[in-house]
Amino acid sequence: MPDQPATDDILGLGFGPANLSLAIALRDAVAAGPPRPSFRFIERQERFGWHRAMMLPGADMQISFVKDLVSLRDPTSPFSFLNYLHTKGRLTTFLNLKTFNPSRIEYNDYLSWAAEHFSDVVAYGETVVAVHPELRDGRLAAFVVEARDGAGAPRLRRCRHLVVAAGGDPAIPEPFAALRGDPRLIHSSAYLPGIAKALGAPRLDGPEPRLLVVGGGQSAVEIVTDLGQRYPRARIDLAIRAPALKPADDSPFVNEIFDPAAVDLVHGAPEPVRADLIAAHRATNYAVVDADLIQSFYATLYDQEVRGETRYRLRRNTRVTALTATPDGLDATLHDAVAGSQDRQVYAAVICATGYARATVPAILDPVRPFLAGEVADRHYRLPLDPAEARVSLHLQGFSEPTHGLTETLLSILPVRAGAIARTILAEERAARSAIRPAAMHQ
Repeated sequence: MPDQPATDDILGLGFGPANLSLAIALRDAVAAGPPRPSFRFIERQERFGWHRAMMLPGADMQISFVKDLVSLRDPTSPFSFLNYLHTKGRLTTFLNLKTFNPSRIEYNDYLSWAAEHFSDVVAYGETVVAVHPELRDGRLAAFVVEARDGAGAPRLRRCRHLVVAAGGDPAIPEPFAALRGDPRLIHSSAYLPGIAKALGAPRLDGPEPRLLVVGGGQSAVEIVTDLGQRYPRARIDLAIRAPALKPADDSPFVNEIFDPAAVDLVHGAPEPVRADLIAAHRATNYAVVDADLIQSFYATLYDQEVRGETRYRLRRNTRVTALTATPDGLDATLHDAVAGSQDRQVYAAVICATGYARATVPAILDPVRPFLAGEVADRHYRLPLDPAEARVSLHLQGFSEPTHGLTETLLSILPVRAGAIARTILAEERAARSAIRPAAMHQ
């Protein structure tokens, strides 16, 4: 490792939509005048990409394009989705679609277009291993980020302000844990490359692969639909714990939980009330499916009943209680809680649309835990540090749902959150630099 790590004032871990929005906010702030801190981001992917493994044909965004990287903070920004359309020459044709919801493929292209403007401040292909404290007189003075590039070579980077937006870890149900690494067990985050590796190209002859999708949310039904189209001979089971697929509640009053003001509402409430608020709105985001997709899937099941086919099965009230690898596939034990019955089925592949797990504090921060005064981020997404120098801060994006609400892991208020973090860091820098000047004048 080099003795002297590269130094920036601000370092962001991860360069997905959250830290991309922060990059824009920082660039705007720097352009507005001093202070002008330097900033850089570390991203493990070799190039920018947002949920590339779920770029399914016909899949649309579930939020309005107005909730892009910047518009809620600055609707005049050149990084808006509308300006992206204008730049690409598609503004009028997009308007003719009469929709607020672009396709997922187009939105990923928008994000990639915005990310290209920051290629000079992003270190792609680097995986963060840990964050270490740098001390001065026993106080936390800086962070040293240990990473490795694609060839395994070590990289050290140093900063005083750290923003972690590394995303969640794929959640794999406990009965499947022993099969992590088996290519026939696929999480939705790796769906497209994973299913191609497990099954290969679609075939019109040979055996009919039997496939299992686990999960009761949007991704699960999208994957079932895609599997049926991608592999016309496949037989597909969808196992859900609930008695029915549930529609996402996107009605106006309920949808206000995704407004920027809702963060103040949740954060300012007593802890038990926060939990109740989040639980009361879970039907907006967790284990729910767009109503149009539910209607389409129901029609598919009805159509096969008319035809006397059984390509798709919705296995309600069902848990997979065991999963075993065999030469012929993955042997699943499925328990129907209502019927009290249990059966076994061998599947060519099992796809887990089971979401993501997020720790309150990411494990990569373990070396700095002794310097945390608590593990709950404040209103400005900042973890309390003690003892620390004045110009040191640690922010989290995407890890504070229990205190900041359902917007925390979603795209809804990215620019507002990014603006708050940028303002907080710049205020600290401004105050610290102002304190230095009088001291220097008296020396």
